[in-house]
Amino acid sequence: MGFMSEFKEFAVKGNVVDLAVGVIIGGAFGKIVDSVVTDLIMPLVGLAIGGLDFSNYFLQLSGTPAATLAEAKKAGAVFAYGNFLTVLLNFMILAFIIFVMVRQINRLRKANEPAPAPAPEPVTPEDVLLLREIRDALKR
Repeated sequence: MGFMSEFKEFAVKGNVVDLAVGVIIGGAFGKIVDSVVTDLIMPLVGLAIGGLDFSNYFLQLSGTPAATLAEAKKAGAVFAYGNFLTVLLNFMILAFIIFVMVRQINRLRKANEPAPAPAPEPVTPEDVLLLREIRDALKR
């Protein structure tokens, strides 16, 4: 029973649960960014470059001509650079968005942190206080 209780303690710790929530939210966020890239940005990039569908840019390595990437993959080896560029752009956008989010979160944390309390004045030793009293008495 020691192994099971140890596993339960590990699995229920806050860090593991937080990590699981982060992975789930990250997966959902990744799908949103993938949709933005695939459905909104890449068509505009493809239009600017002169093609209608950027994901269908490929080089057929088997020598059999194909009109679409799916047909080319069925025919043999394919160098799908358009799909790679789509995934690369997807990653760059996701990394930028995460960078901006972390930056804003860090700014909010700094703004909400209380000002550090002033350091307490050091306690003067009794012998120094006594010497000061003697000095002041001699001055009078």
